Amino acid sequence: MTHNPVPANNRRNARRMRKVMTDAELKLWNEIRAHRLMGLGFRRQMPIAGYIVDFACPDKKLIVELDGSQHAEAEASELDAARTAKLGALGWTSLRFWNDDVVRDINNVCQHIVIVAGLAGAP
Repeated sequence: MTHNPVPANNRRNARRMRKVMTDAELKLWNEIRAHRLMGLGFRRQMPIAGYIVDFACPDKKLIVELDGSQHAEAEASELDAARTAKLGALGWTSLRFWNDDVVRDINNVCQHIVIVAGLAGAP
């Protein structure tokens, strides 16, 4: 995969965000880091196309975003939709989960990620 230049401020913000993960982000990261989820290689707080996504699997062009309650508000929801559309136009598939889903049902969240990545039924 080729690397695109990342503005210095985006790179700094991504590094900062890696150090202050939410409980839900930390829980999911512990399940997916180091190729633990069916061999998928995820990066956290990865800059893509001017955005910093929560988790990305570059090999599958798969993005996983975790949302808190503020994302239920109309304005945030519209921004999320525009972001998903822009990333989708670049070939990325975005999955969104509520923080509460991750905290309460991490197994189903991981199973959904595996299905979308096309690894369902893999040994």
